[in-house]
Amino acid sequence: MPAPMRLLGLAIAFLLLVAACETQAAGIRRIRIEGSATGPLIVGAVWYPCATSVQDAGDGNVALSGVKDCPLAGEKLPLIVMSHGRMGWFGGGHDIAAALADAGFVVASIDHPNDNERNHSGTDGLEVFAGRSGDIKRLVDFMLADWPDAGHIDSKRIGLFGFSVGGYTGLVVIGGAPDFRKGLPRCARTDLRALPVCAQLENGELPREAPAHDPRIKAAVIIDPWPAFLLPADHLSGVTIPIQLWSSDPAHESDGVSGCCAAMIRDGLASKPEWHFVENANHFAFLAVCSPKLALDAPRICATPSGFDRSAFHERFQPEMIAFFRRTLNEARDH
Repeated sequence: MPAPMRLLGLAIAFLLLVAACETQAAGIRRIRIEGSATGPLIVGAVWYPCATSVQDAGDGNVALSGVKDCPLAGEKLPLIVMSHGRMGWFGGGHDIAAALADAGFVVASIDHPNDNERNHSGTDGLEVFAGRSGDIKRLVDFMLADWPDAGHIDSKRIGLFGFSVGGYTGLVVIGGAPDFRKGLPRCARTDLRALPVCAQLENGELPREAPAHDPRIKAAVIIDPWPAFLLPADHLSGVTIPIQLWSSDPAHESDGVSGCCAAMIRDGLASKPEWHFVENANHFAFLAVCSPKLALDAPRICATPSGFDRSAFHERFQPEMIAFFRRTLNEARDH
């Protein structure tokens, strides 16, 4: 291509990029779901389409890209609910939430009670593994009825994004039935025997709250779901909606979680998911790129395998996820 044509092409691309940046941004609004007979207080945030310039709505040492309390732009918008991983928080996937909002989705993410970065009193316990799905159902209820802009959401187009224990949570929400019985073979393994849930099951305990399913959710992106041993194949028959399933690389399994579980879930599903294996990615590669301060404070979740570029991966990963949700949720609306 002649040099002048290359320059013209670059100029047009630049103008298109500027225009997109000027018209697409994520608004951010905090949410609070009050405690009631159905469950404890839940806090989180919502990202949504907002036609204004991008600003920094940071939270501590994490930069949340978006515009705080910006007026929402759009009607009949699809909703995505997000479930974080073990001892995570509602902003762990903030770049994914912002990308979805830029693409025209409303995205609601919460801190799961008793299993988040500030309160992990119930982490790995029976009540959390049973109750997390109920948190997501309450979030959907809130977004469709009590969120101030609920009228802008298309209730026929609701999807779910779940990472790690959030992936397990998502599978339960969409029809998985956790195997909460005494004598689970995997609980006999030395690396799992110490988990509170295994000790509780061996004691014959049952959860106070039954796991919740939500048929309003029509598609799910599930990443490295853990613990898969609570969802054997014969307990996944109720999962029938479209799933995009992502796996990190078991080459990094020494961290205890990378590549451990997605393939097991894939093989147990009756309806095969859209499968993505990410070579050389560790478990935490799916979380937002770390700020320099967060990298110092949380080296385990910020560590990147040699030769792996987390930023470049997210540039590939996010469009795949957005395209999946657009296709499957539009199909759900049209049926």
